[in-house]
Amino acid sequence: MSISWAYFLDPQDEAASERTVQRAVELGVTHFDTASLYGRGHNETVVGRALRNRPDDVLIASKCGLVNHGDERGTFRDGKPEALRRQCEESLTRLGLETLDLYYLHRVDPEVPVEESFGALAELVGEGKIQRLGISECTVDELARAHSTHPVSALQSEFSLWTREPLGDVIPWCADNGVSFVAFGVLGRGFLTGALGAAQEFPAGDFRAGNPRFQPDAMAANLAIVEGLRRVGDRIGATPAQVAVAWVLAQGEHLLPIPGTKRAHYLEEDLGGGTVALDASALAEIDALPAAVGARYA
Repeated sequence: MSISWAYFLDPQDEAASERTVQRAVELGVTHFDTASLYGRGHNETVVGRALRNRPDDVLIASKCGLVNHGDERGTFRDGKPEALRRQCEESLTRLGLETLDLYYLHRVDPEVPVEESFGALAELVGEGKIQRLGISECTVDELARAHSTHPVSALQSEFSLWTREPLGDVIPWCADNGVSFVAFGVLGRGFLTGALGAAQEFPAGDFRAGNPRFQPDAMAANLAIVEGLRRVGDRIGATPAQVAVAWVLAQGEHLLPIPGTKRAHYLEEDLGGGTVALDASALAEIDALPAAVGARYA
């Protein structure tokens, strides 16, 4: 997402972003996540261009049902069948694909029963436009209802050391029902890397500028989480970001973290978290760290 939208601490650079995506393929990454929402199609265009000559085992996932036209309406949900069909066709065009490997309903539209939205996506599976269906940021009830309409392959939600709520219900449900849990926000939108101090200011338009967790008092309090990650990392030779990724992986074999970045050196650091082993004492120490101060969204 940061290639196109929401995060603007460092400049956007399409060429550098494409090189980062291609470097990820070289390093063995096989799962790439985008959405029509990110930059109103820009992200799919860049990702599609970068992965045009990808190996056969590289999977591209995108999302529909959450829309931003860049006007006063802001971002809104649209789960109507005709809208989802149109968005799917547009995503395929931008990505240069005939079939999407995995397509998520980005958010459940409260005005449209989830069975109706998911049923429309199931029709697109039948037409060969989509291989697998996913759903994002939903309740267990919505997840179960979608799953009864068409098998859900993956549930994507924010999950990290400072967003642990899915451990209480969604993650166990996924384990019990053979659904992969794809975790976004694994690095706390950059905060859990230790790169952002309490006095950090964000440019206009950056999502974090108005986010409760990124206000000065909240960031000052949340540094306790980063320091805990740093203590563990110093003992085992890992960075806070790598410990954060390793902690997510330790929560279950069905968890797939997708830390996002547009810079190759951060990519390589993040991937190092996949080889970090956290023993029982390290996990207990991390689990005991305080919950985040501030809501996820304003």
